[in-house]
Amino acid sequence: MKTGTPVTAAQWTTWVPVAAAVALILGWGRALPGYAVALVAVCLVGAVLAAVHHAELIALRVGEPFGSLVLAVAVTVIEVGLVVTLMAGGGAKASTYARDTVFAAVMITCNGIVGLCLLVTALHKRVAVFHAEGSGGALATVCTLATMTMVLPTFTTSHPGPEFTAVQLAFAAIASLCLYGLFVTVQTVRHRDYFLPIARDGHESDPDEHAPPPTLRKTWWSLGLLFVALVAVVGDAKLVSPAIETGVGSAGLPNSVVGVVIALMVLMPETLAAVRAARRDRMQTSLNLAYGSAIASIGLTIPVIALATIWLPGPLILGEDATHMVLLALTALVSALTVVPGRATLLQGGVHLVLFAAFVFLSLSP
Repeated sequence: MKTGTPVTAAQWTTWVPVAAAVALILGWGRALPGYAVALVAVCLVGAVLAAVHHAELIALRVGEPFGSLVLAVAVTVIEVGLVVTLMAGGGAKASTYARDTVFAAVMITCNGIVGLCLLVTALHKRVAVFHAEGSGGALATVCTLATMTMVLPTFTTSHPGPEFTAVQLAFAAIASLCLYGLFVTVQTVRHRDYFLPIARDGHESDPDEHAPPPTLRKTWWSLGLLFVALVAVVGDAKLVSPAIETGVGSAGLPNSVVGVVIALMVLMPETLAAVRAARRDRMQTSLNLAYGSAIASIGLTIPVIALATIWLPGPLILGEDATHMVLLALTALVSALTVVPGRATLLQGGVHLVLFAAFVFLSLSP
């Protein structure tokens, strides 16, 4: 389907969110059999894809880098909803869901998405080009947020275990929101030109030249469908969450795999959007999507989870173990070496993908 075509009832992006919402209404509060769980899961994935599609349509209306911002926030809302619903019904073992999901999102975006997009662009154009100023600032924000929320809790001494005290958690939540707000201001107002795609001659290309913007009526229509899709995703996730946890436990996998599954599910459409941008030689847009999603994932998820601890049962464990801290440090170092030159080749893409593969492997076999 072309982005500029009108939205009609015959298009899947219109009826899938509605079908997912109907599945939510019919299944809420009931013990679902296996086939019903599978059907709800299909509706959930379809609603995720539809939500991102409508976020992209809205993004076309507002332009870059606002488009990447809209998409990142939409995906993060989905992620937060999934995490909160799983934590609300997961008992004591759900205390690490927020940490596992956010860390997985950082690894997926900074290594998986970035590596795949660099690979795609380098295979077509030999060298991927982007703004070092904008991407470097975004990477610095990701590293600061990740360290402050997932590394520091392991070393604080006011509370036993890898947990923040209530005051420390409040500080981390407020600081995360402030950093996210500062990044958005720099990206959209102060230094917007650092986040626009660049052409091969070194000048900024028209960020919206690939598709005509939708009409105002279509934009509002997409906004409404986006809301329906997000509500359906959060609710349907609650319906299938017991099956996810049971499947992970039956396979003998660590409980942290649940967080990886959540992150992979909600970032799948983000990955597709970033790869499409990379194929059009718009690597800056791909980096905006990747790093913007990582920043939103931490900067919005942690404050919401911190607020939710008021009524959620059990502790909130945020501190990572030594293995994940090493992976995070290596990711920060390699990403800095990739971003600083403003140009990257096939080699950098391969290095990031190997780091992502190491994360997946160690998640399954810690």
